[in-house]
Amino acid sequence: MRSGDERPPLRLLSYLAPSLPEGLFHHVRERIAAATGRTIELAFETSVSGPTLETDPFASGRADLAFVCGPSYAALRSGGAGVALIPAAPVFDDPRNGGKPVYFSDVIVPAAHPARRLAGLGGGRWTYNDRESLSGWHRMVERLAASGLGTPESFYSRVFASGAHVRSIELVASGEADVSAVDSNALMLARRRSPELSERLRVLESWGPTPIQPLLASSALDADTRDDVLAALMALDGDAAGRRALAEYGVLRFAPADPASYEGLIPAL
Repeated sequence: MRSGDERPPLRLLSYLAPSLPEGLFHHVRERIAAATGRTIELAFETSVSGPTLETDPFASGRADLAFVCGPSYAALRSGGAGVALIPAAPVFDDPRNGGKPVYFSDVIVPAAHPARRLAGLGGGRWTYNDRESLSGWHRMVERLAASGLGTPESFYSRVFASGAHVRSIELVASGEADVSAVDSNALMLARRRSPELSERLRVLESWGPTPIQPLLASSALDADTRDDVLAALMALDGDAAGRRALAEYGVLRFAPADPASYEGLIPAL
């Protein structure tokens, strides 16, 4: 095998920051670099939660590996894109997760809002992160339809994008928005950083669990490298330094992820 210096860098792209901290992905980058003997170039796409077939970063040569929102994997696969799922995903320190790589869509409102269920939010202002987000956009659209409440545009008085879960949390906490559906782990981390958020907003409903955002690889990436990446992820909690680094971002470990569990995440609406 050629030395690491002779092989081209691996390009790792994350669509999940800033709602999940950039530091988490820097730590993952370092461990993958050590396991593969390759330089890892890390970049962030902050305008959307994941790619579509038209913006496939593997086809364009932008990425060899990418952390994305779940529906992107199903959409890329169904469209015939050359992608594979690295079968390991993070387990966050939320008791609801039950030690599994899952998360929830937490529906948040200002603490003083009178609504006690989704139907009580009619005519309010809904902010969401972006329209590729499962927890932030698609779960709300699906729930409104299933509850007979119509579409977002017919139910709410205003529907607007915030650009990120962390920004949605800020808008609801400040009263600039009446409701948002946010990644439960992003909310957990935001509350840890700013404990006063628990006094400024509350969770109205929680939807899930759902398989957590996966790491995808280009199918052109050789199997040995993909195996090395998988081994690096599964070993992230294998030493005290690794466990401390993960704990800083609310992660316990990476656990096996079933690719089949993501196949049904293409939104029906």
